[in-house]
Amino acid sequence: MAAPGEEQDEMARYRSPLVSRYASAEMAYNFSERKKFGTWRRLWLYLAQAEKSLGLSITDEQIREMETNLDNIDFKMAAEEEKKLRHDVMAHVHTFAHCCPKAAAIIHLGATSCYVGDNTDLIVLRDGFNLLLPKLARVISRLADFAEKYAAMPALGFTHYQPAQLTTVGKRCCLWIQDLCMDLQNLERARDDLRFRGVKGTTGTQASFLQLFEGDHSKVEELDRLVTEKAGFKRAYMVTGQTYSRKVDIGVLAVLASLGASIHKICTDIRLLANLKEIEEPFEKDQIGSSAMPYKRNPMRSERCCSLARHLMTLVMDPLQTAAVQWFERTLDDSANRRVCLAEAFLTADIILSTLQNVSEGLVVYPKVIERRIRQELPFMATENIIMAMVKAGGNRQDCHEKIRVLSQQAAAVVKQEGGDNDFIARVRADPYFSPIHKQLESLLDPSSFTGRAPQQVAKFLKEEVRPALIPYQSKMGGKVELAL
Repeated sequence: MAAPGEEQDEMARYRSPLVSRYASAEMAYNFSERKKFGTWRRLWLYLAQAEKSLGLSITDEQIREMETNLDNIDFKMAAEEEKKLRHDVMAHVHTFAHCCPKAAAIIHLGATSCYVGDNTDLIVLRDGFNLLLPKLARVISRLADFAEKYAAMPALGFTHYQPAQLTTVGKRCCLWIQDLCMDLQNLERARDDLRFRGVKGTTGTQASFLQLFEGDHSKVEELDRLVTEKAGFKRAYMVTGQTYSRKVDIGVLAVLASLGASIHKICTDIRLLANLKEIEEPFEKDQIGSSAMPYKRNPMRSERCCSLARHLMTLVMDPLQTAAVQWFERTLDDSANRRVCLAEAFLTADIILSTLQNVSEGLVVYPKVIERRIRQELPFMATENIIMAMVKAGGNRQDCHEKIRVLSQQAAAVVKQEGGDNDFIARVRADPYFSPIHKQLESLLDPSSFTGRAPQQVAKFLKEEVRPALIPYQSKMGGKVELAL
């Protein structure tokens, strides 16, 4: 083990599995130091450009110097400066100024730390949503194709995880899709509701900028508008303290937590169906399900989604508590917490969407198993149809009901006590009482006659609600996703 202070290799350091094991390169970059500090420099450039356009004494040469060095970040120098100053923003002001000596005097002019800190966070949150939304749309698209393919395939429905009326494989999938479509709308709304903090000063009063512009309120308002526009936002929050309201973070993580709940439900269903051997997630040729039981085909992708979705759902508690304890214009006990929970929420959502896409692209259906389960349960479900057919043939409903009650109890005893197959229909066929409808039994037991409007519901739902919601993402629908470790 390396002694304290000695240089350690990467394998001797803890690394978050969210980044080292699972997350996409794009999402990992979105929350990287390079993206963060590069955005700080761009915000300083936007501020200087806007201040110059409104008449402050800033030269074209200073602007060009800043533009040239946006990505020329000396991270080692910045770390040394932060160690000395104990202030990350000022460390990067000094580091930027070092490579922009002519612009040094006007970098961060009139601004407070939250000008770069909070505005960068809002940019990163917006960009995070823009990464997640196409991934969610792809999952919905893959599941929609699956639902369409199996729209009419009867399957045993479950309520309370007990056999219920029949549904179809595609209709059940539409329950998953509908939840994800709600999440798509929620994520779009949360992204579009984000505003820029803008140029507000130390306690949100814009006092420093009013002083810079010698009391000209219109120029301060225009400065705020110009910088907001340069950062790609349509609106800024009209009032802030030193920070934007931490309720914004609640809204962001709440929709991600809701997405986590949807995916947990979907993947739990898939895990249960895998146990029933009706539907399985993809299982690769050389994949090992168990180190001790070589025959096993564990649903590890769905289990991963459930595991990480639980983490995602809990993260919303952080911004809830943070918003509750922000005293007056702000306290700094939000900072360390937000560094963790905001990044982890997006990284986790990114991972489970990629994994679910992989699952949805390779779902395996076993029709014979599904048919067998229907045959085991359908005879009991068909009793009402049999009674109605007998009444139409001239029978007495009460007499028929009693006959069926006795036969069904006998068949149930065979299933439960002897472990045999459901022989209810065989008993009906053998009973002369039911001879008037013996020829109708096949049609009365046709599974498709028990699925109601499920196929029509699938077709209408996909056509009118799902496919239109995916139109904005059509250009990003292609390509399969490779499963992470």
